[in-house]
Amino acid sequence: MSDSQKPEDELAGTEQPFVSHLIELRDRLIRAFIAIGVCFGALALYPGPGPLYDLLAAPLVANLPQGSTMIATNVISPFLVPLKITLLAAFFLALPVVLYQIWAFVAPGLYSHEKRLVLPLVVSSTLLFFLGVAFCYFFVFGKVFAFIQSFAPKSITAAPDIEAYLSFVMSMFIAFGAAFEVPVVVVVLARMGLVTVAKLRDFRGYFIVIAFVIAAIVTPPDVVSQLALAIPMCLLYEVGIWAAGLFMRYSKAPDEDASASSSSGSSGQA
Repeated sequence: MSDSQKPEDELAGTEQPFVSHLIELRDRLIRAFIAIGVCFGALALYPGPGPLYDLLAAPLVANLPQGSTMIATNVISPFLVPLKITLLAAFFLALPVVLYQIWAFVAPGLYSHEKRLVLPLVVSSTLLFFLGVAFCYFFVFGKVFAFIQSFAPKSITAAPDIEAYLSFVMSMFIAFGAAFEVPVVVVVLARMGLVTVAKLRDFRGYFIVIAFVIAAIVTPPDVVSQLALAIPMCLLYEVGIWAAGLFMRYSKAPDEDASASSSSGSSGQA
């Protein structure tokens, strides 16, 4: 391809001084923190830190023996733990604004084909993370706590500590939220050229083994939670293979399309 036929750089002339980037980054971060602060204030007023923790603890409380309650072994835990839950909920609620600020900061430095790749990945990764957290809360917790209580001896009165429960819930949320990111990881690996879609299909059997090993490590030692994590990971791996084919087709750079068409034309002439 001659110089006159090369596509012009669409980012030419858009460079800004380094100080301007720092100022813009500061402004974006301030807006993101303001959004989190507003959501925190709104949640603190209604429904309040206490009811938010009660909502988080509902799957466990529903499976405790009648008359059992949760306890606080630390003096300030009844005050700090609900505030942590409120802050976490505020971050989740303000996440669309936070992601928009990140996108608005990096988008001017991306080419159009990169935007077609990054924006869907940001949105899909966020939705998949929330889907993993929701799946863990509404399905896994109820099954796991019922399974654990069924093995508890009658001589033991269950009284879980609220801070330990928060740590357990956060680790489970992160585990399931990260596990549901499998399609995004598969798409990124394929788009970066590290693997091909054909190799991903061939790797399917190995991934099933890896999924069950990961589930055995990051979940409690019960069959219910391990299957609840491993099976969705295997299904999402298949979704990732399908999505990788679509992204490879619709997120190519213009020079890649041109080189592909030129190579096909030269092979046709030969």
